[in-house]
Amino acid sequence: MDNMVRSFTELTAEQKVSAGGKGGTLAQLYQAGYPVPDGFVILPAAFVGDELKPEAWAQVQQRLARTREADKDSTFAVRSSALSEDSALASFAGEFETVLDVRSDEEIWDAIHKVRQSRLSERVQAYSKAKGIDSAHELAVVIQQLVQPEHSGVLFTADPVTGSRERMMGNYTRGLGDRLVSGEADAQQFTFQKPGGQYTGPADLKGAASALFKMASRLETDLAGPQDIEWAVADRKLYLLQSRPITTLARYDPMAGVWNESNAGDYLWIDNGGIYPEVMTPSSISLWQDWFQQAEVAGHSMMGFVGNRLYVNYSTTYVLMRKLMRKSHDDAIVTMDVRAGHLPVDVEIPETPISLWALVRQLLPAMVKGLSKQRRIKANYAQLIETAVGRCQELSERIRQTRQAAELAPLWHSDIAPLFDDMLNLLDGTNDDYFNPFEALHRTIRNVLDQDEARVLLATLSGGHRAELATVGAITDLARVSRGEMSREQYTILYGHRHPNENELAVPRPNEDPGWLDERLESLGPSAMQVGVRMDKADAEFEETWKDFQTRYPKEAKSVGGYIDNFTSALHRRETIRVEVTRSIGVIRDWFVRAGELTGLGDDIFFLTYQEVIAALQGDDSATAYIPSRRRYYDQLSALPPYPVAIRGRFDPLGWAADPNRRTDYYDVRAPLPEIEATPDTVKGVAGSAGRIEGVVRFLAGAEEGDQLQPGEILLASTTNVGWTPLFPKASAVITDIGAPLSHAAIVARELGIPAVVGCGDATMRLKTGDRVLVDGSHGVVHILERAR
Repeated sequence: MDNMVRSFTELTAEQKVSAGGKGGTLAQLYQAGYPVPDGFVILPAAFVGDELKPEAWAQVQQRLARTREADKDSTFAVRSSALSEDSALASFAGEFETVLDVRSDEEIWDAIHKVRQSRLSERVQAYSKAKGIDSAHELAVVIQQLVQPEHSGVLFTADPVTGSRERMMGNYTRGLGDRLVSGEADAQQFTFQKPGGQYTGPADLKGAASALFKMASRLETDLAGPQDIEWAVADRKLYLLQSRPITTLARYDPMAGVWNESNAGDYLWIDNGGIYPEVMTPSSISLWQDWFQQAEVAGHSMMGFVGNRLYVNYSTTYVLMRKLMRKSHDDAIVTMDVRAGHLPVDVEIPETPISLWALVRQLLPAMVKGLSKQRRIKANYAQLIETAVGRCQELSERIRQTRQAAELAPLWHSDIAPLFDDMLNLLDGTNDDYFNPFEALHRTIRNVLDQDEARVLLATLSGGHRAELATVGAITDLARVSRGEMSREQYTILYGHRHPNENELAVPRPNEDPGWLDERLESLGPSAMQVGVRMDKADAEFEETWKDFQTRYPKEAKSVGGYIDNFTSALHRRETIRVEVTRSIGVIRDWFVRAGELTGLGDDIFFLTYQEVIAALQGDDSATAYIPSRRRYYDQLSALPPYPVAIRGRFDPLGWAADPNRRTDYYDVRAPLPEIEATPDTVKGVAGSAGRIEGVVRFLAGAEEGDQLQPGEILLASTTNVGWTPLFPKASAVITDIGAPLSHAAIVARELGIPAVVGCGDATMRLKTGDRVLVDGSHGVVHILERAR
C-alpha cells in the first residue's frame, strides 16, 4: 500500500525515480525547505493500465479530506510526472496534460485519468521520437494545492540560447501561468545581473525580485546546474512550482552517452588532452567525472568533458586565482600557462560570475578539509606506494575469481573506489609541490634574464638534478631487459599497464597480450640504445647553462637552485605516483571486463557508466537500451579530428567538423578570431625543450601510427603522452598543438635533449608531412623553410 500514494514529506530517495521528474524534484525541494505548495504523488503502482486502483483512490480521498479540513476553500492542480519528464534529456514542456483549479472529488478523479492517459497522446509520441526516447512512458500524477497568484512566470538562471551565466532572464504574466509555461503566451520580460542580482524589469515585480533571485541562486547550486524555474507570487509570498535543468544546456545526454560541459555557460575551455588524448567512453568518463565534480565551485566546473574530450575551465580557474588568491591578471596568466597550457593570441577570457563571498563560503571549508586529508595521505606516501603493486594484484585476482554478478557489484564500493581514491588523493597532494616551484622559478628567471635567455634556461631544465624519470625508464629498462640486466617479470610489473590511452578503460593494457614484450624487444632499434648517451648530453647542456647563470647572478642563484631542486624532486614523486594511478585504472578495467563476462554484455559494458554497471549486476539492465546509440555517437566523435585547443561558448563537435573553414587553434561561438593569414612563415608556440634543428615533418594522428616515423624526422602531433615515449628517440624534434612547459612532450624532450615547441594551437593545421622546417625550441618558434610538393 505504501508504494501507491506518498506525500512530498513521505517520499523517500528510493521512491524518487518512480515518482517521475516533476514529482521527485518537488518532493526533494519541499523537504529541503523551499516554498513548494504542499501535495502528494500518485505513483505508477497505483494504476492498472490507466485506471486508478480502488485502494489507491481511497488514499487520495483521505489526503484531499485532510487538506480541506485545514482550508475548506482549497483548489488543486493535477500535474503529470513522467519518468523522463523535466530531466536533463527532455523537458516535455506542455506535452503531457495539466489540469488546474479543480475542487470536487469527481473533478479530481477525471483530472487524474486525463493526465495519466496523456502519455499516449500523439504529441507525446512525436516529441519522444524526435528526442530518441522510448515512447512507452511510465507516468506518476502529482496533486498539489493550487496557488492563486497575482503573478506567475518562468526564470532561466542562464541564457538558454548562448549558455551565458552572466545573467538570469525571465518572463511573467498576471494570474495563472499555465499558458506561459506551455509556450502558448507572451509576457513581461526581466533580468537579474550576476553575481549581485541587479534587477531590470517592470516595477510591479520589483517587490519580489530579491527573494526570487536568492531562491534561483540557491536552486542552481543545490541542483548543480542552470535551472528552468516556474514560480508564482500570491499575497506577497513567493512560491516555487517547479525547477528542472535547462535542457539546451544539459551537460550530459544519457541516450548518446555524450558529456558536453560547453553547453553549461559562456566559458573559455582549454584542452587538457595530454593524459586524455582521445574521445572517451561513458565507462571512463563516469570514473573521472566523480572526481571532477568534487572540485566544482558554486555549480561551475573546474574541469570537464567537451564532446567526451577533457578540457580545463579557464574562466572559472582564472576567476578563482584573481578573487580568492588575489593574483594580478599577468600572474594568473603565468600560472595558467604553466598548469593548463598557453592560450592562442588575442583570446578574451569570459569571467565566471562568482562573487568573492560564494568562493570563500564554499572553498575555504573544503580547502581546510582537503589540506588535512592531503597531509595524512602524504604522510603515508611511502606505504601507499610500497603496497600499491600487491594491493592491485590481489584485487585483480579477486575480481577474476568472482563467479556471481551479485558478488562483483559490492567490490566497487568496498575495494575499488577506495583504491582509486587513495591514488588520486596522493597525486592531487603533489600538485602544489610540483607546480609552485616551477611558477616561482619561471617568474624569478624572467625578472633577471631577458626573454631569450629565460627561454633557454627553462627549456634545458631537467639535467643533472634528476634521476631517471619513470616515463623515460620505459625505454632504458627495455634495453636492460635485452641485455639481461632486468627480468621480463620486473619490466612487466613496471610498464605492462602503461599505454598511450591508459586512462580509457575500454583499451586493453599491453600486459593482456602475451606477446607484447617480445614485440617491444624486437622493435628496439639503435636509436633507443642511444638514449643514455642523449640523456648525458642533455645533462651536460643543462649544467653548462646553470653554471653560467650562477656566475652571472650569484645572488639569485641560491633561490633559483632551491626552486629547481624542489621542482625536480616533486617531478619524480609525481611520475612515481602516476605509475600507480594508472595501475589502479587497470584494476578498474579488470572489474568492467569481468562485469561484461558475467552479464553477457562483453565489450558493450564500456558504454555504461560504472553506476549503470552496478545496477546491471544487481538485475536492473534498463540502461543497456542506450548502448547502440552510445556506440554510434562514440564512433562519430572518434572519427573527428582533434577539437580546437581553446573553445569559448557552446561547442558542437559534429557541426564544427563539418565546417570547411574550421580552425584547430580556437573556436568562439560568438566572436571568432580573424582568419589566420596564409603568408606567415612561422608557427608560434611555447618553448618546450631548448635547441635548434632543421628537418622534415612527419604528422602522426596517434601513437599507433608510430611505424611511419622515420629516424631523424620531426614529430608533429596534436598532443602526446607517456604512450608516445618510445617514438621520441627516433625524432629529431617535436611539435604539438597542445601542451605547456610541464606537458609530457616538453618533459621527455628535455630529458632526451630533443628540441620541442609545444602548445602551438594550430601547428597540425598549418604544417603537414613532408614540410621542411627549422624548430627553435629555445624560443618556441617553428620556421617554415619549404613546403612539401
